[in-house]
Amino acid sequence: MKHLYETVADTVIAHIEQGVYKPGEKLPGVRKLSQQLHVSISTALEAYRLLEDSGRIQARLRSGYYVSGFRRQAIVEPDISDAPVTPAKVTGQSLTRQILRAAKDPYQINLGSSVPHADFLPTHALQQATGKVARTFGKRCFDADELLGSQELRRQIAKRMVELQCADSPDDIVVTHGAREAVRLALMAICEPGDLIAIESPTFYGLLQVIESCGMEALEIPTHPRDGLSLDALQMAIEQWPIKACLLVSNYNNPLGSCMSDQRKQALVALLEQHQIPLVEDDVYGDLGFGLRRPSVCKAWSRNGQVLYCNSFAKTLSPGLRVGWLVPGRYMAQVENLKYMKHQAVPTLNQLIVAHLLEQGGYDRYLRHVRQEYARNIALTVKAVSQYFPEGTRVTQPEGGFALWVELPTGVDAMELHRRASRENVIIAPGPLFSATQQKYGNFIRLSCAVPWNDRVENALSRIGSMVADAVAGRLWNY
Repeated sequence: MKHLYETVADTVIAHIEQGVYKPGEKLPGVRKLSQQLHVSISTALEAYRLLEDSGRIQARLRSGYYVSGFRRQAIVEPDISDAPVTPAKVTGQSLTRQILRAAKDPYQINLGSSVPHADFLPTHALQQATGKVARTFGKRCFDADELLGSQELRRQIAKRMVELQCADSPDDIVVTHGAREAVRLALMAICEPGDLIAIESPTFYGLLQVIESCGMEALEIPTHPRDGLSLDALQMAIEQWPIKACLLVSNYNNPLGSCMSDQRKQALVALLEQHQIPLVEDDVYGDLGFGLRRPSVCKAWSRNGQVLYCNSFAKTLSPGLRVGWLVPGRYMAQVENLKYMKHQAVPTLNQLIVAHLLEQGGYDRYLRHVRQEYARNIALTVKAVSQYFPEGTRVTQPEGGFALWVELPTGVDAMELHRRASRENVIIAPGPLFSATQQKYGNFIRLSCAVPWNDRVENALSRIGSMVADAVAGRLWNY
């Protein structure tokens, strides 16, 4: 059931989308809004705060509230992927690593990274938290903590899981070295080498690397840029192939940015539980939505503990802290054994820093700011693609995260485009990296919007657009 302030916020959004209030225009004051909609001043204020948190409006000191200066572009988005549903051994990841190494040059404009630029990280808050934790905990910061994670951090994570309608206690949580270790532990707990894992297609190459490292095979399931993984295709795949687990990013998938609705998440969990197939849910982008409410998680719909929930603070607080977590459900004993046999504890200091920011509200304050930045960057990048890329280009417009999936006109070779762009010190992620065999998505690229927007970035997008136009026109790439 919605709160009254959420209904008020929905009304304001409807007015914005109908053009009653345009980007940059001032909104009615809190008192006037309360009079217009016949609600209390506190309800009107709470609605504006919710809209501000989502990036829809901006508060200006001593001036009031204004509509944010971005809106959806009227351009065509890519259609659902047409990935053939056949098992495949994950290959070509050495090429992925080679491309990622080449992107480390600080002089390059890196539009291909899945890691936020340092300018988007809460550096000052992290510095303050580090000092506070060091003074409070002293020597303990540098001692080894429990292998499964510090009690302080696990308590804070458990509170956030309750907010996601997941009744998990601190003892149900395993702290990991980021989300990849969480996913690896989850897969190793429920599968054996050679087992078949159903994944979204396209999917993040980091997850493909984990599957490869575990010696497992991938079954790519067609995925829609908005609705997420095709449940019909998954149903047919389950009937045809011996799927042992399903692995997906339920909220703002990388690279598509898709986010499954509550209804589809519930249906997915029911389908997998019917066939006794565990689900490994990666939710690293769930906190980066631009909507009024954080999206739900698949785990909230599970009734038998078959959803293994993975998350991390690498895409938000800091990739360098390497703090993630896993809620393995009924597979806790297997995960605990694997953790003791093959994995090390996360540094205590890092865990205590994150726990402090969660407890004191620093994490949520940071999210309110960075969501607006990513929403703005996505809008600016989509606008640039529509302006500089040739006719026939399609681009997603996600409601969260910081990745854009761009479909180039037929015949444009994304791998060659990557090579040409890198010679001009511009890095993009070519589409084949997001397929198990690297034989799909030959005319797609992923662009990262987690880089500070400036003239250099816009010029880089203009140059890439010119290269694509040359390829479409049949002109030689003499770069």
